[in-house]
Amino acid sequence: MKFLKKVLFVLFIVFVIAQFFRPEKNQGDLATLDTFLNETNPPEDLHLILKTACFDCHSDYTRYPWYNSITPLNYWLADHIDHGKGELNFSNWAEYSLKHKDHKLEEVMDLVKKKEMPLESYTWTHKDAILSDEQIENVMAWTKEARMKLSNQ
Repeated sequence: MKFLKKVLFVLFIVFVIAQFFRPEKNQGDLATLDTFLNETNPPEDLHLILKTACFDCHSDYTRYPWYNSITPLNYWLADHIDHGKGELNFSNWAEYSLKHKDHKLEEVMDLVKKKEMPLESYTWTHKDAILSDEQIENVMAWTKEARMKLSNQ
C-alpha cells in the first residue's frame, strides 16, 4: 500500500510539472481566411458551418476548449490541428494552385458526404459541428458551385 501511495504521489508531481510545458497555440489572424471566403463566397449558413465545423482544425485560427489548459490534452489537440492544417489550411488558400484548390474542394465534398468530416473526436465536444443531412447537402451544393467558379478562372 505504501508503494502504491508513493507511485501515485510521483505521478501527481509529474502531472503538475507537466502543466508548465505547453505546445504553441494556433492563434493566427482571422483575416487569413479572407481570400478563401472571398473566392468561394459561401452563403451565411455555409460560413457558419465552416466556422463551427472546419476552421478550428483547418485554418491558422483555433477556438480552444477549456480542456486545452490541461497537459497532455493540449498536445493531443495540437497534433490534431497540425495534421488538419497539413491536409487543408484555408488560411493558405491564396498559395494553392487552381488545380490544388479544386482537388481540396473535391476532398471536402467526399469527406463530408461520407461523414468522415468533421472528425468524430472533434464532435464529441463540439456538438454544434455535427452536420445534419440538410447541412451536408448544402455543403455539397456550395462546393460544386465553388468548383465551377474555379474552373471558369
